[in-house]
Amino acid sequence: MPRKFKSGDWVKVRGKLTAPKMQVIKYVPKKDSIVGWVDNDTYLECVWYKGGERKTEVFHQNKLIKTIETGGLFKTFLMNPKLNLNKT
Repeated sequence: MPRKFKSGDWVKVRGKLTAPKMQVIKYVPKKDSIVGWVDNDTYLECVWYKGGERKTEVFHQNKLIKTIETGGLFKTFLMNPKLNLNKT
């Protein structure tokens, strides 16, 4: 399965309105308990902060969606351009 995200991407859990914005740290290997194969390309370790505490968790990449706005120091502001229709 191809990788959908890269380190540093901002993501949210798909389908949850109250899910925090998280930053992708890296892909992590996860062993399938039935077959015994190690999957290196579908599970992501993500980090977010809640109440000043750092939290990390591993998610399947199909459960995540990429967000437009960032959660770090630098935020991207999408502003509507101002149209000036008056001739002066």
